[in-house]
Amino acid sequence: MRQTIATISYLVRDYDEAIEFFVEKLGFDLTEDTCLEQELPGKRWVVVKPKGTDGCSLLLAKAVGVMQTSAVGKQSGGRVFLFLHTDDFWRDHETMKLNGIVFLETPRKEAYGTVAVFEDLYGNKWDLIEPLKDLL
Repeated sequence: MRQTIATISYLVRDYDEAIEFFVEKLGFDLTEDTCLEQELPGKRWVVVKPKGTDGCSLLLAKAVGVMQTSAVGKQSGGRVFLFLHTDDFWRDHETMKLNGIVFLETPRKEAYGTVAVFEDLYGNKWDLIEPLKDLL
Protein backbone atom coordinates (compact mmCIF):
# COMPACT_ATOMS: atom_id res chain seq x y z
CA MET A 1 0.00 0.00 0.00
CA ARG A 2 1.23 3.52 -0.80
CA GLN A 3 -0.40 6.70 0.46
CA THR A 4 0.63 10.34 0.45
CA ILE A 5 -0.78 13.58 1.77
CA ALA A 6 -1.37 15.45 -1.47
CA THR A 7 -2.82 18.77 -0.30
CA ILE A 8 -3.22 20.67 2.95
CA SER A 9 -5.99 23.22 3.35
CA TYR A 10 -4.45 26.55 4.41
CA LEU A 11 -6.80 29.31 5.62
CA VAL A 12 -6.30 32.76 4.08
CA ARG A 13 -8.02 36.15 4.40
CA ASP A 14 -7.74 36.93 0.71
CA TYR A 15 -6.78 34.76 -2.27
CA ASP A 16 -4.72 37.37 -4.07
CA GLU A 17 -2.65 38.49 -1.07
CA ALA A 18 -1.89 34.85 -0.28
CA ILE A 19 -0.93 34.09 -3.89
CA GLU A 20 1.38 37.12 -3.89
CA PHE A 21 3.03 35.96 -0.66
CA PHE A 22 3.59 32.37 -1.74
CA VAL A 23 4.61 33.11 -5.33
CA GLU A 24 6.55 36.37 -4.94
CA LYS A 25 8.06 36.01 -1.46
CA LEU A 26 8.50 32.24 -1.07
CA GLY A 27 8.98 31.43 -4.78
CA PHE A 28 6.24 28.81 -4.92
CA ASP A 29 4.45 27.86 -8.15
CA LEU A 30 0.78 28.68 -8.60
CA THR A 31 -0.47 25.37 -9.98
CA GLU A 32 -4.19 26.10 -10.12
CA ASP A 33 -6.56 29.05 -9.78
CA THR A 34 -10.07 28.02 -10.76
CA CYS A 35 -13.21 30.08 -10.21
CA LEU A 36 -15.96 28.20 -8.32
CA GLU A 37 -18.60 30.95 -8.45
CA GLN A 38 -21.41 28.42 -8.94
CA GLU A 39 -20.78 27.13 -5.39
CA LEU A 40 -20.29 30.45 -3.64
CA PRO A 41 -19.72 33.98 -4.95
CA GLY A 42 -15.99 34.74 -4.96
CA LYS A 43 -14.94 31.17 -4.22
CA ARG A 44 -11.82 29.84 -5.97
CA TRP A 45 -9.76 26.64 -5.97
CA VAL A 46 -6.22 28.00 -5.53
CA VAL A 47 -3.25 25.64 -5.19
CA VAL A 48 0.42 26.50 -4.63
CA LYS A 49 3.47 24.31 -4.09
CA PRO A 50 7.21 24.74 -3.72
CA LYS A 51 9.13 24.91 -7.00
CA GLY A 52 10.71 21.71 -8.23
CA THR A 53 8.53 19.34 -6.26
CA ASP A 54 5.72 16.95 -7.01
CA GLY A 55 5.03 16.57 -3.30
CA CYS A 56 2.43 18.14 -1.05
CA SER A 57 0.68 21.34 -2.10
CA LEU A 58 -1.35 23.96 -0.24
CA LEU A 59 -4.98 24.71 -1.06
CA LEU A 60 -5.43 28.40 -0.26
CA ALA A 61 -8.89 28.36 1.31
CA LYS A 62 -10.52 31.73 1.91
CA ALA A 63 -11.85 31.85 5.45
CA VAL A 64 -15.62 32.21 5.70
CA GLY A 65 -17.47 32.97 8.91
CA VAL A 66 -16.29 33.86 12.38
CA MET A 67 -14.78 30.49 13.28
CA GLN A 68 -12.63 30.17 10.15
CA THR A 69 -11.65 33.85 10.12
CA SER A 70 -10.50 33.64 13.74
CA ALA A 71 -8.31 30.62 12.86
CA VAL A 72 -6.32 32.45 10.14
CA GLY A 73 -2.72 32.56 11.36
CA LYS A 74 -3.47 30.20 14.25
CA GLN A 75 -3.89 26.91 12.42
CA SER A 76 -1.41 25.12 14.70
CA GLY A 77 -2.07 26.87 17.99
CA GLY A 78 1.22 28.79 17.94
CA ARG A 79 3.48 25.82 17.15
CA VAL A 80 5.47 25.44 13.95
CA PHE A 81 2.82 24.57 11.36
CA LEU A 82 4.68 23.60 8.20
CA PHE A 83 8.20 22.42 7.38
CA LEU A 84 9.77 23.68 4.16
CA HIS A 85 12.71 21.52 3.08
CA THR A 86 15.41 22.98 0.85
CA ASP A 87 18.55 21.69 -0.82
CA ASP A 88 20.38 24.96 0.01
CA PHE A 89 19.45 26.58 3.31
CA TRP A 90 21.66 29.66 3.00
CA ARG A 91 20.53 30.48 -0.55
CA ASP A 92 16.86 30.31 0.42
CA HIS A 93 17.35 32.00 3.79
CA GLU A 94 19.01 35.03 2.16
CA THR A 95 16.47 35.20 -0.69
CA MET A 96 13.57 34.99 1.75
CA LYS A 97 15.06 37.75 3.94
CA LEU A 98 15.49 39.94 0.84
CA ASN A 99 11.82 39.26 0.03
CA GLY A 100 10.74 40.50 3.46
CA ILE A 101 10.26 37.17 5.23
CA VAL A 102 10.64 37.56 9.00
CA PHE A 103 12.79 34.93 10.71
CA LEU A 104 12.11 34.52 14.41
CA GLU A 105 15.52 33.12 15.26
CA THR A 106 19.09 32.83 14.12
CA PRO A 107 19.70 29.77 11.92
CA ARG A 108 21.00 26.80 13.87
CA LYS A 109 22.52 23.37 13.26
CA GLU A 110 20.55 20.44 14.61
CA ALA A 111 21.13 16.68 14.40
CA TYR A 112 18.77 16.57 11.40
CA GLY A 113 20.15 19.61 9.51
CA THR A 114 20.20 23.42 9.38
CA VAL A 115 16.96 25.13 10.45
CA ALA A 116 15.34 28.48 11.28
CA VAL A 117 11.76 29.42 12.11
CA PHE A 118 10.00 32.08 10.03
CA GLU A 119 6.52 33.59 9.93
CA ASP A 120 4.20 33.67 6.96
CA LEU A 121 1.94 36.61 6.10
CA TYR A 122 -0.60 35.63 8.77
CA GLY A 123 1.83 34.77 11.57
CA ASN A 124 1.85 30.99 11.15
CA LYS A 125 5.27 29.58 12.03
CA TRP A 126 7.27 27.51 9.55
CA ASP A 127 10.63 25.76 9.69
CA LEU A 128 13.01 26.30 6.79
CA ILE A 129 15.16 23.17 6.89
CA GLU A 130 18.06 21.81 4.90
CA PRO A 131 18.05 18.20 6.07
CA LEU A 132 21.28 16.32 6.25
CA LYS A 133 21.93 14.87 2.78
CA ASP A 134 21.04 11.34 3.84
CA LEU A 135 17.63 12.60 5.01
CA LEU A 136 16.62 14.37 1.77
